[in-house]
Amino acid sequence: MSATTPATREDATTLYEHVGGEPGMRRLVEAWYPTVLADPLLQPLFGAGHADHVPHLTAFLAEVFGGPRTYTDRLGGFAALLDHHRGLRITEAQRARFVELFLAAADDVAWPADARTRTALLEYLEFGTEVAAQNSHAVAEADLHPCQEVPRWDW
Repeated sequence: MSATTPATREDATTLYEHVGGEPGMRRLVEAWYPTVLADPLLQPLFGAGHADHVPHLTAFLAEVFGGPRTYTDRLGGFAALLDHHRGLRITEAQRARFVELFLAAADDVAWPADARTRTALLEYLEFGTEVAAQNSHAVAEADLHPCQEVPRWDW
């Protein structure tokens, strides 16, 4: 298996490997990011964009799906993620649109479309966006979502 070819389900030990590792994760994030910058509902959350957003989100998702701990070990971990979302006041419509655009990007880059992979992706996106939305409204530490570390998502 090459670094850019997704593993078969039988060969993969993690979702990260199944979707093609870091190159597979990066393709997805690179396809998704311009869509949120252009989306009238989400653009206020993302502004004009940030040069480090694609590599940071790639590292975050890679870690979530069983890849290296780069986000935690080198990019600030969950505390940095919390700082990025603090005060954004993400609405339910914005949260849902984020998920919708991410799933569309997965289709656009021909991410594995088997039910097992897509269910895991959808379940993580629903969970992750709920954490982000709750944390974006938190005024005090007690208001934060109980998940306060980079989650590890599996099949």
